[in-house]
Amino acid sequence: MPTPLLYKPFTISLVMYSVRLLDHFQNPRNPGEVSKPDATAEIENPACGDVLRLTLRISAGRIAEIRFKAKGCVPSMACASALTELVNGQTLAETRGLKRETLIACVGGLPQASTHAAQLALDALSAALDQID
Repeated sequence: MPTPLLYKPFTISLVMYSVRLLDHFQNPRNPGEVSKPDATAEIENPACGDVLRLTLRISAGRIAEIRFKAKGCVPSMACASALTELVNGQTLAETRGLKRETLIACVGGLPQASTHAAQLALDALSAALDQID
């Protein structure tokens, strides 16, 4: 009788994205550029190569319009889309108070290896807001 083969147990780790994250990726909100923006910021993550460009227009101390262009991974594009929805219409003070955890929650969570996507969006927003002051 042949000796049975012994298999070592193993696990397969699959990266799963939330339905909300995939929706922002597949149906991005506010893509493109604002014509005659009050601020423009383009940030690149040197570790992964993702690039995010934000343009925004301010009216009466609020973000009246914000748009993005992104080149990168699925989470980076989704976070950029979600960011524009979160801050559109907010005051500059409210916008500056946006936390990474809030953005991550807005897309339904991120795998630990993808949290850089939320930080890229916040860094671009911060750079754009710095031009307004």
